[in-house]
Amino acid sequence: MATPPPARTFLQCLIDEGVSVVEVGNWEDHNRNHMGPWGQVHGVMIHHSVTKGTAATVKICRDGHSALPGPLCHGVIAKDGRVHLVGYGRTNHAGLGDPDVLRAVIAERRPPLDDEASVDGNRHFFGFECENLGDNKDPWPAAQIEGIVRVVAAICRHHGWSARSALRHLDWQPGKVDPRGPGMDWDDILVRVTKRLGTKPVTTPLPKPSRPVVDLSKLAAAARSNPKAAGTPVTYSGVRIVEAALVDAGLLAKPLLDGHYGTATVTAYAKWQRSKAGGSFTGDDADGIPGPTSLKKLGAKYGFDVVA
Repeated sequence: MATPPPARTFLQCLIDEGVSVVEVGNWEDHNRNHMGPWGQVHGVMIHHSVTKGTAATVKICRDGHSALPGPLCHGVIAKDGRVHLVGYGRTNHAGLGDPDVLRAVIAERRPPLDDEASVDGNRHFFGFECENLGDNKDPWPAAQIEGIVRVVAAICRHHGWSARSALRHLDWQPGKVDPRGPGMDWDDILVRVTKRLGTKPVTTPLPKPSRPVVDLSKLAAAARSNPKAAGTPVTYSGVRIVEAALVDAGLLAKPLLDGHYGTATVTAYAKWQRSKAGGSFTGDDADGIPGPTSLKKLGAKYGFDVVA
C-alpha cells in the first residue's frame, strides 16, 4: 500500500532507472480524478494496446475514444523502449478485477486465477500500455521488454516493493489476454526486475494454476434472473468463466463478456447446447439455461470443473 508520488517525483524515478521518457502535453494534470480516487496504490499493471504505430498508440492512449475516455494509462511503452507519459492520476486502464488477485499483489505473492470482477483497479494500480497488436504474432523487441523492466523496477524501487507488485492485465480481469506474443516472457521480466532491485528471486518453480470451478446451481440461478435485471450485475463470478468459454467457442462476442448472464449469453449458451460438442439438445432442452451435461462438456473443452 502506498500513496502515489507527485508527478515530478514519478518522472524522476523513471529517469533515474534509465528510462527514456517523452512527456506528452499536460500529462501531469491529465487524469480521470473526477470519477473517483487514485490510491492507495498497490502495484503496476502492464497491457498491450492492440494498436500499430507509436504516434497512433500514444494518441489513443492519451485521448481515449467514444466508449472509453482518456487517458487510458499513465504511459505508453513503445517498440523502441521509450516511455511516452500521457497522464497522471486515475486513468481508464484496469477496470474491475478480482479481489483475490488484489490481495495477492498486496501480499507480493503469485496471483491466483482471476474469476471475478468486482474491485476498482483504476484506483489501485499504475498502468502502462505497450505498443503491440495483441494478435499473438506481433513481436516484442528487446528494447521494449527492457523498457517494461525498467519502468516496473523504477516504481517498485520508489515504493519499496518487490517484483511481485507487477502484474499483467490478464492476471487481473477475466477474459483478458494481454500482454502476449513472441518475446513476451513474464516470468523472465519478473526475474530481471528482481535483479535490478538487488533482491532475492521472486519465485521457485511456479506451481501449475488450479482449474476454475463453476457451481451449476448458482450459474443456472443467474441465467434465470440476470436477463431481467437492470445494467450488468455480476450476480455470480462463475458467469464470467462460462462467458469466456463461450467467447473461446466463437458463440459470444468478447465485448459481451461482462459477468451478466443476459439475453446474449442465454442465446450463446443455447447455441452451445444445440451443437454436437454441447450435446445436440433440442427444444426446451436448448433454452440457454445450463444443465449438467452441456456445462460439463463446456468445462471439459475449455478448462473448468463443475460442481452441482
